[in-house]
Amino acid sequence: MKIYFAGSIRGGRDDAPLYFKIIEELKQYGEVLTEHIGDSALSGMGEERTSKDIFDRDMQWVKASDVVVAEVTQPSLGVGYEIGQAEAMGKRILALYRETEGKRLSAMIGGNGYVTVQAYCDIDDARKVLGDFFTK
Repeated sequence: MKIYFAGSIRGGRDDAPLYFKIIEELKQYGEVLTEHIGDSALSGMGEERTSKDIFDRDMQWVKASDVVVAEVTQPSLGVGYEIGQAEAMGKRILALYRETEGKRLSAMIGGNGYVTVQAYCDIDDARKVLGDFFTK
């Protein structure tokens, strides 16, 4: 199984250590095409590629994926776009949202009946959510 993991880059990298842990967990279910999202060396400035190169590569990865898992706690235009494109392609989508004081899940994700949205508190919770999602 090919998994596209989406998480904020230019929208903020505060959750990069969490992304790394989620990606490590996802590896037991298949090949994660976007391991670099969890790289702590990747800053909020993004990669040393043109925006066009990143767009083309990432859209190819979304197309090649069997499932998209997005961590949506940190708002990100790019992640929202990837979710929309994945939906248009008929991909199975899981949006993980960590309930955090002062933050609310986007209504465009939370109100979308196509996207499976799961709240979680910590990495142990996320592991259970992923296990349930991938065994269905």
